[in-house]
Amino acid sequence: MFTGIIEELGRITGWTRTDDGGARLVIDAPRVTEDARHGDSIAVSGVCLTVVDQGPGRFTADVMGQTLAVSAIADLGEGDLVNLERAAKVGDRLGGHIVQGHVDGVGVVLEVRDEGSWRVVRVSLPDDLAPLVVDKGSIAVAGTSLTVSAVGQGAGHWFEVSLIPETLTATTLGAVAPGDRVNLETDVLARHVARMLGFPRAAVAAEEGVA
Repeated sequence: MFTGIIEELGRITGWTRTDDGGARLVIDAPRVTEDARHGDSIAVSGVCLTVVDQGPGRFTADVMGQTLAVSAIADLGEGDLVNLERAAKVGDRLGGHIVQGHVDGVGVVLEVRDEGSWRVVRVSLPDDLAPLVVDKGSIAVAGTSLTVSAVGQGAGHWFEVSLIPETLTATTLGAVAPGDRVNLETDVLARHVARMLGFPRAAVAAEEGVA
């Protein structure tokens, strides 16, 4: 589990396609590798990956073909920067919100507007995710915990987030431009509620204590 508070910007120094349709990444990241061990989880721009090898200031992780197919990780290459966060420890402060590192879908940056010292980014929202995103709710964009500042619909569903200077400098979101794809993870509580509402009879039975 993660909190969506980015610890470090890492740089991809190795990107190799594997025979099974996946990929192997090598990422330079001095901070998150300080205590990294084989098998640890690290969120890479919102995707939970497992450390399969590590050395001074870098780690290696495998990416399944399915992950490449459903996330913006497939758009990356050597030299690109990625948002990194180690798994949360029990007892840590939850500075962001509960983030699993399981990407729900990919959004496309539609618009970037400077508003004084902060920046507003509008991102397209896949139709199936639209019911899970609400104004003032939480969403992880490229692994970054953010508060939704607006939602709407035109040619398709969209949402906006307002980025403070710290977020602009500490994450990859400071460099996004219209057309860029970003990983999206909706609030886990919203996903559970939506799933439960799909089974009204079971929900009523559970509430009434009927087996």
